[in-house]
Amino acid sequence: MLRQSNEYLARSDRLSQNGAPSTWGISMTSRSESALVTLRRIMHVTDTNARALARRTGLTLAQMIVLEIVAGDDRATPKEIARRSGVSQATITSLIDKLEARGFVTRRRSEQDRRLIRVTATEAGRTLLANAPNPLYAAFSERFEALPEWEQLMLLAALERVAGLMNADQVEALPPTDEPRLSAI
Repeated sequence: MLRQSNEYLARSDRLSQNGAPSTWGISMTSRSESALVTLRRIMHVTDTNARALARRTGLTLAQMIVLEIVAGDDRATPKEIARRSGVSQATITSLIDKLEARGFVTRRRSEQDRRLIRVTATEAGRTLLANAPNPLYAAFSERFEALPEWEQLMLLAALERVAGLMNADQVEALPPTDEPRLSAI
């Protein structure tokens, strides 16, 4: 199936009924092409950043995000971590297992409610975070927070709309595997 799609795309004589270039039989207007190019650029930057982060820390971007959440809130439960990171509890369990095996987090039962499990960053986890800055996300957060509230809300709404247009609004926010995702829009 993928091979057929690639062969179809390789043919340069594909045009839509109105004469515009066509991909997978869909007419590509200049605005939609620009939007897709912009999305590819964003994905390229985030993928490149994730790979560099993995080389520096030995952790995936997903693991680093979980570690940051845990380090910022020692009372976090796996359910809360899953909610804040935008993934399922099954995915969070796997990520926490990997972080715990490497000595970056620990699990402990709540003293008030023994049914609750709290995840805590270890000293090694905090040291790793302190020594592994994520400049892309830090710069984005700083710039985004400096925007007026109306613009933040507008951008968030636009990004959520784009996610919906790409059928990504119900997809987990972090890659489910240990490998940084490879972009292919």
